[in-house]
Amino acid sequence: MQAILIKSSGEAEQMYFGEIDRPSPGPNEVLVRIAYTALNRADILQRMGQYPVPPGDSPVMGLEMSGEIVMAGSEVRKWHPGDQVFGLLNGGGYAEYAIIHEDMAMPIPAGLGLKEAAAIPEVFLTAYQALHWIGKMKAGDQVLIHAGASGVGTAALQLAQLAGATSLVTASAGKHDICRSLGAARTIDYRNEDFAEAVLEFTGSRGVDIILDFIAANYFQQNLRSLAVDGRIIMLALMGGIKVPDVNLAPILMKRLQITGSTLRNRSLEYKIRLTQDLFTYTREHFASGQLRPIIDTVFPWREVADAHRYMEANRNQGKILLML
Repeated sequence: MQAILIKSSGEAEQMYFGEIDRPSPGPNEVLVRIAYTALNRADILQRMGQYPVPPGDSPVMGLEMSGEIVMAGSEVRKWHPGDQVFGLLNGGGYAEYAIIHEDMAMPIPAGLGLKEAAAIPEVFLTAYQALHWIGKMKAGDQVLIHAGASGVGTAALQLAQLAGATSLVTASAGKHDICRSLGAARTIDYRNEDFAEAVLEFTGSRGVDIILDFIAANYFQQNLRSLAVDGRIIMLALMGGIKVPDVNLAPILMKRLQITGSTLRNRSLEYKIRLTQDLFTYTREHFASGQLRPIIDTVFPWREVADAHRYMEANRNQGKILLML
């Protein structure tokens, strides 16, 4: 089968189309002919040699997909060839076929197609895990979402609104409209505003209960200022650096703050199955009704994968970037 491979670590031009063996499903797995896959920051980092593939995972990029089952493992009973599914992958999405555990595959929600479904897994699982499993978000909470127009940001905004929480976001000015359309009560232009000051003004000096953070070092001190007593930071990426010089740790103690780092790809299969099933149960009807919707910025033919990577690297997207096979 054809797959998008990497010649050597580097720029987008290092990707090429090559032939690899088609994977064979194990007893509890299904083989899917991929219709759409989606870009994630991890793909960029993997291409650049900055994201080691976990042992046992496919070395091919691509962490999610939608498509049609063409073969089921010997012990699979819930799926059959011809069924359309979507789900999170342990790599392998940048290829014509991929395998997925039967309990990680999800049926396409009513009212959605393969294109829309491919934009759901990574961002909604990440946001749901961060806000509900880790952040313990509840109605009435105030939540600051950095990178509010990103794929995870657009999912988090919708999940917060669904839960009855109030959302504030940081995003460049050109992306504020989409954030407001998804429920943001306050949009903050991080290039021209001190987001901590904006948060404290909006909350009457109280601060927010939860911060969803992808920036890390560059925002660390301001994040501490922005949190309310017993506030929680869920750190999902390190885009702004890993070292914080001269940090004042006093707010962590005085406000009883919690700082939790979280990843998804290197979690156990059992964990990811539980998360997938929990998310699907929680969101299925809301996707069908349109109360939740995957936000798709652009669909590139997979032959234009280099352009798609450059588009993401330029931070031009508002929502997900898909590759159509």
